[in-house]
Amino acid sequence: MKKKSILVVEDDEDIQQLVSYNLVKAGFDVECAETGEEGIRKIEAEVPDLVLLDLMLPGIDGSELCRQLRLTEEYRELPVIMLTAKGEDADVVAGFDVGADDYITKPFSPEILISRIKAVLRRKAREKNGPTRERGDVIKIHNLTIDPGRHEITVAGKPVQLTLTEFGILEMLAKRPGWAFSRQQIIDAVRGYEYIVTPRAIDVQIFSLRKKLGETGKKIETVRGIGYRMADS
Repeated sequence: MKKKSILVVEDDEDIQQLVSYNLVKAGFDVECAETGEEGIRKIEAEVPDLVLLDLMLPGIDGSELCRQLRLTEEYRELPVIMLTAKGEDADVVAGFDVGADDYITKPFSPEILISRIKAVLRRKAREKNGPTRERGDVIKIHNLTIDPGRHEITVAGKPVQLTLTEFGILEMLAKRPGWAFSRQQIIDAVRGYEYIVTPRAIDVQIFSLRKKLGETGKKIETVRGIGYRMADS
């Protein structure tokens, strides 16, 4: 079986070597880039299975690189994990806003890093190899239209770009309007039982999701002491 390939875009040599060592040890093929521009060139030369992307880079920074990938049809679904020392909520939300699939702050545990990379790759494989959706599976609620098969969402007819995790959360809530889901239920359904993540991370995802949906984001209601639900139509 062909090894999964990871592109590490990181300008700190020590961190680049540490990450590369642990990825190779875990069975991945690894390519490295020190700048955003070099990262783009390597992606264009050979698309990896996942990009591990530092936020603070010389030249094109991680946020801009991720934004460019999401605006390019060929790379729109390429999994991207942000790796950065900036861990404030605003920084995490900014990372998700430009399309990152996950966000890991430094210092990090190599074991957790590997676990989260594998979780993103598994989720991507399930989406790619899952059964074809029929038109009847399209979800319409409020002014949202969610097509899981095409991985597309529109709000009042206008397309909205969501990360894989945001899309999964929205689909889960929209399928059962009025039903309150706990944060742990959302984690289990969207990330998988083996995924290491805190309920606080779900709150950050919900915050980003509401922001992207605009006024419609208010239909995602907080259920005090439990979690979240989609308002019943």
